[in-house]
Amino acid sequence: MGEGRSNNAMIAIMLLFCMFVFHSEITHAEIYTVGGAAGWSPYVRNWPIDKYFKNGDQFVFKYNPKLYNVVKVDQAGYNACDVKNAIAVYKSGNDRVTLQSGVHFFICGIGDNCPRHGMSAVIQVEN
Repeated sequence: MGEGRSNNAMIAIMLLFCMFVFHSEITHAEIYTVGGAAGWSPYVRNWPIDKYFKNGDQFVFKYNPKLYNVVKVDQAGYNACDVKNAIAVYKSGNDRVTLQSGVHFFICGIGDNCPRHGMSAVIQVEN
């Protein structure tokens, strides 16, 4: 019977360790307003430059939904400012997106905001 208790104790310790690791990742996630004080607006393209983002960080897109939207696209869609194969479309004007590691492409899909006014952003999230 002592062996069963030992196994249960080991399982409990492993669960506590996993909970600690998961909790520490959540508490270290940051919240960013895409575009800074100006929000998701024309010429936001350079906003991510010189910033370091981590797995699980949250990105808030603030904008006037009568004028703009946010469309997550793949790299081809980003390069062409094309929303045909959109991954996701956001329209609330206060969208919160949690991103995992990888490269994420966002554009405005309304009018010529993407090609003419630089309403696009590439967000690189590290692991």
